[in-house]
This record gives sequence, C-alpha cells and structure tokens, in this order.
Amino acid sequence: MAEVLSTWWVLPVSVAIATVALSSGISGALFFSPFFLLAVGLEPARAIGAGLMTELFGTGFGSYSYVRQGVIDYRTARFLLIASVPAGMVGAWLANLLKAATLQAVFGVTLVILAIILLYHTTQQNKSAAGPVLGQDTKATVIRSRDGAVYTYRVCNRVIGVPLAGIGAALTGLISAGLPEITTTQLILRCRIPPRVAVATAIFVLTITVFFAVGIHALSAKPAWHVIAWSIPGVIIGAQIGPRLQGRVSPLVAERVLGGLFMAVGLLVIALRLGWLEAW
Repeated sequence: MAEVLSTWWVLPVSVAIATVALSSGISGALFFSPFFLLAVGLEPARAIGAGLMTELFGTGFGSYSYVRQGVIDYRTARFLLIASVPAGMVGAWLANLLKAATLQAVFGVTLVILAIILLYHTTQQNKSAAGPVLGQDTKATVIRSRDGAVYTYRVCNRVIGVPLAGIGAALTGLISAGLPEITTTQLILRCRIPPRVAVATAIFVLTITVFFAVGIHALSAKPAWHVIAWSIPGVIIGAQIGPRLQGRVSPLVAERVLGGLFMAVGLLVIALRLGWLEAW
C-alpha cells in the first residue's frame, strides 16, 4: 500500500498526457513509457508494458467518444487492423526477449525517427491539397458526424497503407510507439482524409491493436500495479477531455510541439543509455 501511495503524483501527469494524446492522435504510451522509465524508474520492458496497459484505457474511452461522435472510418480501420493486430503481438513478444539496454536504445532511436516524421509532416501540410492521390477508391467515402458535419473523400491505395500499419503496430508492441503516428500521418498527408476522421480512425485502430499487445506483455512480465493504479484513472479522466479538444488546437502547432518534445525525450533516452549524463 505504501508503494502505491508514494506514486500518487502519477495521476495528474496521466490526465495531462491522455488529454494531449487523444486530442492529437498520438500514442499515449509514447509519453507514458519514457515517463515510467525516466521518472518512475521502471525497467524498460515493464515501462513499455505499463505504458501500453495505461494507454488501452485511455484510447478505449477515447474511441468510445469518437464512436458517439460518428467520425470513425470503419472501412479503412478494418483494412489497417488486418496487419496491425498480429504485428503488434509480435512486437510485444520481442520486447520481452530483448535485453533492457538494447530495448532502451531502440526506444530512443525510434522516438527521434518519429519526431523527424512529425516535423516533416508539418512542412508538407500546405502542399497536400495539390495533385492527384495515387490509387484512390473510385467510390467516395462519406462520414456524417453526429454534430452535422459531413466529410467526403476517396481512400488512397491500401496496398501501401496496410503494410505501414503493420510496421507501426510492430513498433508499438515493441517500444509502445509508432502505430498512431504513422497511421495518422499517412491518412492525413498521403490519403488527405480530413484530420478529425483520420485521428478518430487511428485511435480506434490503436485501441484494438493495443488490447492484444497488452495481453502478450501481461503474460511475459509482471505488471507495475503500483503505477498503473494511478495512471489508469488519470487516462480515463483525460479521455473525457481529449476528444473534445480535437480540432480546437491548430494541428500544425500541435505537431511541431510534439515533434520537438519527442526529439528531446529520444535524445535524452539515448544519452542515458550511452552514459553521457553520468558526469552530471
């Protein structure tokens, strides 16, 4: 009990993380895992498992909110899940096989790569409206939200999108980051799906994928219940706030801030792994 009470401060941090993640379509575990690793002091595999377990509750409630809003593209989600579910399970299995030092290094490098992807995305948004989209469906997809908004578009080539979802899911299972970042980016930038629909669809795909990945982590490592006891209530609260804020903050500003944050955290993880900060 004392161990649980000593980590009460995880609750307010979890509310903030879940709110930011669910309003931007970014993996909450991308924040939680380095937080559990660097601030709480968990081993890499336990930090990633705890991050995914926490994220599952946040994205689950977030997905429910998006379902109620009626802005999920279920047809696109079904295709992405074909690759993401098995790939996420394989990634989770590998996370518990790798040595802690190797897993930490992979985590740091991947954060830096994802930061570069996000920052590159911000430079391309103004260019995405011009020119044809290769491999579009001939039939338009129409999404009608509960608030009266109508979104019409043609989904682009799934031959590219599905493997990308698989790669992102494998990274999510392995280091708790990758699927929503890659999925949201490709749906908005490559397919030009409206951001509100793209974020909602990415969160929905992430929820189902993480559900299976968490099962693998739970079977392979001891969950950090003293941390999860605070982080889960935090993300449940944040899940009520995040979807309501989606679209109210400029996506360009949000992605630049998140990209810079991911870059900083990734470099910090790498620096700790290499021992560059030991002298400090």
